[in-house]
This record gives sequence, C-alpha cells and structure tokens, in this order.
Amino acid sequence: MVVVNSVCGCAAGKMRPGVRAAIQHGARPERMITVFAGQDREATDAARSHFTGYPPSSPSIGILRDGQLVYMMQRSDIETSSPEMIASSLTRAFEKYCAKEAISK
Repeated sequence: MVVVNSVCGCAAGKMRPGVRAAIQHGARPERMITVFAGQDREATDAARSHFTGYPPSSPSIGILRDGQLVYMMQRSDIETSSPEMIASSLTRAFEKYCAKEAISK
C-alpha cells in the first residue's frame, strides 16, 4: 500500500485516521509506505508512477499487487468520506487483495 500524504485537512482529519483504523484489521498489506506530497518530490513522483491511469492526487492511497495497481482511492474519494468510510473501503480492499487466500489465487 502506498499512501500519498499531504498537509490538507482531509489528509489529517479523514485519511490518516481511516488508514490507521484499517491497518488494525486482520488482512492488511505486507508492505506499507507513505510519501509526503510537497515535501519529497522524488519519492512522490516515484510512488505516483505506479498509479497509471490516474492523475496526481494528494492525498491518495494505492494498493499494488505484483507491481500492478489493483485499488486506488483519490482525493475526491477521501474528501467526501468519513474516516470510518475510508477504513471500511480499505478493509474491503485488504480482504480482496491482501488476504492470504487472495494472494494464493
């Protein structure tokens, strides 16, 4: 999972609490990284290079599997969601793409 963080209110008040709640779930990504848009341009550009088909967005959350983007949550999704909604969406994505059963398929 790659989290593109930012200083905006929706990152602080919605995304970060939602991610924090979601990773408490049993199924979760093996590797989780974050980059900070506006602070580390090189790392942010490298992370976004995996988000093919999506314009740059911060904050945003991408889940990659075998190097391919399988799930994307952009700023527009985050702005209109509560932390609980974000956690729920991520938990469903974790179950679909990160659970041991999903990995073995």
